[in-house]
Amino acid sequence: MSVKPIRLFGDPVLRMRAREVTTFDKELRTLVKDLTDTMLDAPGAGLAAPQLGISLRVFTYHVAGETGHLINPDLTLTEEEQDGPEGCLSLPGLRYDCKRAHGTVARGFNMHGDPVVLEGTELLARCIQHETDHLDGIVFIDRLDAEQRKAAMKAIREAEWAGEAVPRVKVSPHSTFGRAI
Repeated sequence: MSVKPIRLFGDPVLRMRAREVTTFDKELRTLVKDLTDTMLDAPGAGLAAPQLGISLRVFTYHVAGETGHLINPDLTLTEEEQDGPEGCLSLPGLRYDCKRAHGTVARGFNMHGDPVVLEGTELLARCIQHETDHLDGIVFIDRLDAEQRKAAMKAIREAEWAGEAVPRVKVSPHSTFGRAI
């Protein structure tokens, strides 16, 4: 099992648009496994690569007993909306009602580079939209109305995890020959 630390709100990587995946190799498959293991251990309905500090357009999901992943997602949303509770592993313990499209069709790739279409409604649609937002540097509280967002920011400031140091990543002084993520 390869459970990794989850980056918390305030970490700059959560606010950056992640890069497109262009190489479908062993490192990418390891990333998908790490994301899946970490998500299931948390436990969560989804987890995006930026939440592990990796700026790549990859996320995993676990909804209604189905576990999977999507790379470089492109979403088509229904006009019908849903409003319901949403939380985030990068904002532990916080949940707020958030408007989302009721359904989505997500096109992307699996870890082997094969095209994938993922269709979902309700919770799966919410998860796909939430994780794709992470890949665009958007956190779900950005989608709340002004009053809820103000309450969320107050809860974040008062949370026991607020202000924890951002994990430091050592960069090797040696060439990785393009093999590092």
